Amino acid sequence: MHKKTMVEGTPWKHILSFALPVLMGSLLQQLYNTVDTIVVGNFSGEDALSAVGTTGSFTFLFLAVAIGFSAGNGVIVAQHYGAKNEKLLRENAATGILFILGLGLIMTIVGILIAEPAYRYLVNVPDSFIDLTLVYFRIYAIGLFFQFGYNIFSSILRAVGDSAATLYFLLIASVLNIVLDLLFVAHFKWGVAGVAIATDISQAVSFVAAYIYMRKRYPIFRFGLKDYKWHPHHAKKTAMVGFPIALQLMIVSFGLTFIQRAVNGFGQVMTASFTVGQRIEMYLNLPCNAFQTTLATYTGQNIGAGRLDRVKTGVWQTLIISLVFTLFISGIVWAASGNIIALFGLSSASATYCTEHLHTVAFINVILSLYVPLFGVFQGSNHSGVPTIVATGALGVRVLVTYLFQHSAFFGHTIIWWNGLFGFGMGFLISWSYFLSGKWQSNSRIDAQTSV
Repeated sequence: MHKKTMVEGTPWKHILSFALPVLMGSLLQQLYNTVDTIVVGNFSGEDALSAVGTTGSFTFLFLAVAIGFSAGNGVIVAQHYGAKNEKLLRENAATGILFILGLGLIMTIVGILIAEPAYRYLVNVPDSFIDLTLVYFRIYAIGLFFQFGYNIFSSILRAVGDSAATLYFLLIASVLNIVLDLLFVAHFKWGVAGVAIATDISQAVSFVAAYIYMRKRYPIFRFGLKDYKWHPHHAKKTAMVGFPIALQLMIVSFGLTFIQRAVNGFGQVMTASFTVGQRIEMYLNLPCNAFQTTLATYTGQNIGAGRLDRVKTGVWQTLIISLVFTLFISGIVWAASGNIIALFGLSSASATYCTEHLHTVAFINVILSLYVPLFGVFQGSNHSGVPTIVATGALGVRVLVTYLFQHSAFFGHTIIWWNGLFGFGMGFLISWSYFLSGKWQSNSRIDAQTSV
């Protein structure tokens, strides 16, 4: 373990240097998702655009499982890395890889089997593009195994302080995805199937690249077949830490699925608009999510080294940086919303809705930058159940106000984006109340467990 840890030096410098590659990697991921939407909208029409867009919230349910349990394993690896316990680090990493790859296979099968009832009855996709939706999702689900594998390799690398590597993998995947989108959709005219195939191939390439890099760059992770042993107590710990993180993200997915259902109720014009609006909204959330990931690793390493004082200092510095980044991106989205929307080939009616959407969320989503990074502190200190409670409260409020006011004279269709003001406000209050109480500091150390 030759790489420098985050338990020494100036906190904000470590945090910023770690967060920037994470942020850039997330930006690349969003860019190739955006390219999917632009290519489909311009070459396959608004039906295909709506079909791809309406899968987003439910698709995130599967990604939530991958991210959550991978992050849980990453927290444990980070704590053992901070404590300089190579034996437990290797055992937990190997068990985590087996755990996540197994989940990936299961989720692939589940996704294909439940696609039709989920989209027809839960998401309430209109008959006009339900067939396109199912084609896209079923092909996409085949690549879930690679997404799960990529996430566990990335989490392990971030746990040992290497956030830059994931940027390189995503750069490769993004460029490849854009090229394949243009080839399959614009040239071969494969429509939504072409977009899904391009995504699967790109995910497979990033999976292989991450695995090769991890083995070559870090001798400690050069596992042979005999090293991939299933340690039940390590798997249990990964599940215990990872489940609340996954549950938090799954709750977000379910909440957004019900909001998507309300969106679909306003007709295809709104569905197409919301597809584009959500794609752009994701850019506003990049800084707070990157700093959440960063603080989880930073907190885990410093708790492993017994440095709670550095955690507190790092939090305040991180929140200031998170706010500045978010305000900058929000300003760009607000000012350039018309030019951005024009890229997607929306009808004039959809573009009008989308402009309202972006102007509203550019203001509201600033609230996220002031509390979502705290989730990383809770996760890194083994209090990952707190973000789950916050997510449940925030999404519950968003869904509630959406269905209460969607037909009201005051809000009407605009509650689709104004619901964030109510939900994020609640999330802010709960997160800060818990952080200021200091309860996250109790039971923050991992058990000094040994292999059996």
